[in-house]
Amino acid sequence: MPLRLELKPLERLIINGALIRNGDRRSTFLIETQCKFLRESEIITESEADTACKQIHLTLTVIYLADDPAAGIDLFFRQAGELIRLMPAAAPQIAAIAEAVEAGTFYPAIKLGRKLVEWEAGILAQALPAGPPEPGAAA
Repeated sequence: MPLRLELKPLERLIINGALIRNGDRRSTFLIETQCKFLRESEIITESEADTACKQIHLTLTVIYLADDPAAGIDLFFRQAGELIRLMPAAAPQIAAIAEAVEAGTFYPAIKLGRKLVEWEAGILAQALPAGPPEPGAAA
């Protein structure tokens, strides 16, 4: 059974390492064979990987797309160990990702990595001081 993908205008998609950009209209694709693919929304670029959890997500993406993921897997476990050392509260999520990586189910590991990035964003948002009051707001 083919997998149906809908792409927004100008949305990018990686299929087996090839970067494809959709045209200026919504498009539908049917993938009829086994392949590795990622939508643009699932990808974090090197320039965007500015936090520990985003770097882990990037590493998971590299593992998934690689023909030989061994080096990426080693990097993931080093990054994961460092993250747990710095943020012990991340341990349960890292354990779930590590389980997926060890099982060779790299796409689900990416999905868990996205949840880790969202968790980190929530932690960082709580840690930042509130901005200045709105003009005209009661003090």
